Formats: sequence, C-alpha cells, structure tokens
Amino acid sequence: MEAIRKQASKLREQVARQQQAVMKQFGGGYGADGVFADEAEAQQHSKLEKLYISTRAAKHFQRDIVRGVEGYIVTGSKQVEIGNKLCEDGKKYGTENTCTSGSTLSKAALSFAKARSMMEKERGNLLKALGTQVAEPLRAMVMGAPLEDARHLAQRYDRMRQEAEAQAIEVSKRQMKLREASGNSDMISRLEAAESKLQELKSNMGVLGKEALAAMTAVEGQQQRLTLQRLIALVESERNYHQKVLQILDQLEREMVSERQRIEGAPPPVVESSMPPPPAYEEVNGIFMRNTVAELVETVEYFLAEAIQSYRAESDTELNLSAGDYIVVRKVSNNGWAEGECRGRAGWFPYDYIEKRERVLASKVAQVF
Repeated sequence: MEAIRKQASKLREQVARQQQAVMKQFGGGYGADGVFADEAEAQQHSKLEKLYISTRAAKHFQRDIVRGVEGYIVTGSKQVEIGNKLCEDGKKYGTENTCTSGSTLSKAALSFAKARSMMEKERGNLLKALGTQVAEPLRAMVMGAPLEDARHLAQRYDRMRQEAEAQAIEVSKRQMKLREASGNSDMISRLEAAESKLQELKSNMGVLGKEALAAMTAVEGQQQRLTLQRLIALVESERNYHQKVLQILDQLEREMVSERQRIEGAPPPVVESSMPPPPAYEEVNGIFMRNTVAELVETVEYFLAEAIQSYRAESDTELNLSAGDYIVVRKVSNNGWAEGECRGRAGWFPYDYIEKRERVLASKVAQVF
C-alpha cells in the first residue's frame, strides 16, 4: 500500500506540473502555484511530510524491537527448561551418589544444581522484565490510537491539499473562459462560486494542517522518548541479569576450587595392606641385632630425597613427613621402608613416599637438620 501511495503521489505531481504549465501559457490567474504562494503553508506541508516519514520509520523500528524481544523470550524459555532439567539431574546424582571412594563429586553436583537453579530463576526474571518493560509498551504504541489518529489527520490534510490544487485549476479554467466570453453573467457567477470554494478549501486546509502538524509532532516526540526509555530498560535488565549470574558463578567456582584444594592437600587415605612394620630402631642400629633384621636392612650411602606426599607416623619409631620436606636417607629396607632424618628428627617412613634428588637448594638442605 505504501508503494502504491508513493506512485500515486508522483503521478499527481506530474499532472499538476503539466496543468500549471498549461495555465501559465494561457495566462491563468491561479493555477496550483497560486494556492500555495504562502511560504508558511509550504513549510508546514514540507514538515508534515518529514514527520510522516519519521514516525513511520520509528514505528517500524519499534515493531522490530518487539519481534526481537518476543523471539528472545521464546528461545530463553526453552533455555530455562533445559537448565532446570540439568539442575534436576545434578540433584539426583548428588543425593543418590553411590561412589565408594568419597563424596566430592556428589557435593560438587549439588552445588552446581543449586547454582543452576538460581541462574535459571534469574533468566526467568529477565524474560519477564523484557516482556513487561520492553515489548508490551512498544507494542501498545505501535498499535495505539495517538499514532493512527495523527497519521489520519496528515492523510486528510494531504487529500484536502490535492482537492485545493484541483479547485485552483478549475478557477484558472473559468477565468480563461470568462476572458474569452466577457460579460457573461452566468460564467461570472460560476467563477465566483469556484473562487469561494477555493478560499474555503484553503482556510480548512490551513486549520487541518496545523492540527495534523501538532499531532504528528507530539507523536514523534513520544515515539523518541518511549523507544529510548524501553531500550535503556532492556540494557539495564540484561546487565542486572549478567551481574547476578556472574556472582552466582563466582560463588560456585570458589566452592568447587576450595573442595578441590582440600582434596589435593589432604593426606592420602589409610589403606590396609600387608606391608610389614618397620624394623625396630634399636635392632637396626646394632642393639639386640637379629640375623633376620640384618638381612632385611640394606645400608646405603646417604642421599637427599623429597617427600612427594605426606605421611603420618603411627609409632615412635616412625617419622612424620609433609609433602615437600627434604630428608637425609640413611637406610633402606627390603620390605618397603626407609630410615632417615628430617627437621632434627629420625625415624622410619614408607620408601614410596619419597623421591631421590640429585640437586637441592642450600636453603632446603638447612631445613633437614
């Protein structure tokens, strides 16, 4: 319809220009130019045309925003559904965990499910805000009466202006005929009637033009203000959503990292094994030495080693170790034990808990004694 309207307007302008040329050629007193000789009226007409184009573009932009927000709400609702399903799966695993080696993953699953539930709730709040604060107000303005009423006034003004143009041409024709047949009273009366109608049209057109201009100006201003406000509301809603989600994710990450660090820094679980206890310290050092003990213990050259994991002594003859400690190893038994000194104390410890080091910083060596 808009394309047809533009084409019709162009055709009317072409016909009007041709008629004006004919009237000027034959000395017509009015013509279409005579109707709009007033500069104020010409400016009013030009401004109305610009307002019509401006309000139409703003209306289309508002409609695009509404469609975009509605599409975002549809896809967002689907994401909420998927997220809630993932939340339920996490809760189910966390509460029904049957793992025999610990509950770390189940705790993480429960934390994740809780955080996911909070995030989906925030997403739901965002979608609700976009619907009520952005889509609905813009849709109401697109379909609202003020815009349509103002556009109808502008269209009525345009039609009345076209009618005035045609009436001006009619007056010019009658003036030309009257000059050709001067003194004809009937022609004079018809000319006067045509001129009177033209003046009435011009008067009504002026009033209607002012009314349409005021209405279109008000609508344009309202469109600009409301659309900007709704865009700001959209940005604020999304920003608040992302800030809250970021807080939730930060808290979740802290919980998970803390649990991971706790697990990695904890001493290894005590596992029952058939590993024999270490030899008695006195026996190894020659006091009450038995042949069996002598066979078990291998005397080696002293070497430095680093504890690769912590070990908690279970008797007075054993040595406590912390991961990263450096030890002077003096004896190694054939049943998995080693004897050495660390931090001024000596005792036995599992040989698998240490690794030999060829080079050690002087500051680390000082910690041994």
